[in-house]
Amino acid sequence: MENSEKKTAEYLLQIKAIKLQPSNPFTWASGWKSPIYCDNRKTLSFPEVRSYICDSFAALITRLYPQAELIAGVATGAIAHGVLVADKLGLPFIYVRSGAKEHGLGNQIEGYFLPGQKVVVIEDLISTGGSSLSAVRALREAGCEVLGMTAIFTYGFKKASDGFEAENCTLHTLSNYSVLVDEAVKTGYISQSEVETLKKWKSDPSVWGTK
Repeated sequence: MENSEKKTAEYLLQIKAIKLQPSNPFTWASGWKSPIYCDNRKTLSFPEVRSYICDSFAALITRLYPQAELIAGVATGAIAHGVLVADKLGLPFIYVRSGAKEHGLGNQIEGYFLPGQKVVVIEDLISTGGSSLSAVRALREAGCEVLGMTAIFTYGFKKASDGFEAENCTLHTLSNYSVLVDEAVKTGYISQSEVETLKKWKSDPSVWGTK
């Protein structure tokens, strides 16, 4: 598992999916300011990386959730990854929007599924966990049995871990913030001053950049 976490982090750095902008922070959907942004959509543009992530997801799901009957991707970042994994595992695929569609059928969950089906949810990134857990709740409300969630990367925030615990949903990720920063330092991807900025941000991300 450790080698997989390291390899995933190496790939993210290699394709420059990690952006650092301490002087011009990113604003996340949660409203938090951040000097770092992990753009996992880039992984889809690199066949070797895309295949590695798909194979890693498939291996993880086979090992942890052999009873899985359905794969669900969280829109929009995890739709493509979810399709690839579902195809590799020979399982049906659905995806979950952030909210019900305002026209047409008004669906929040797109695709065919049956109440009671055992589903594994795929996400590209876990930050505060809000949108990811919203998808879990939507699936449960629709009658699905959510076995757990898998994601490419997590920042490892306490708010997210507390949220997953409260929702009684297990989370497994291919890599995480700590491993990525270690790799970034080793390869010279980030400078020591940037490391210090990241440490300050990680210590209290909800208020960083607002003062």
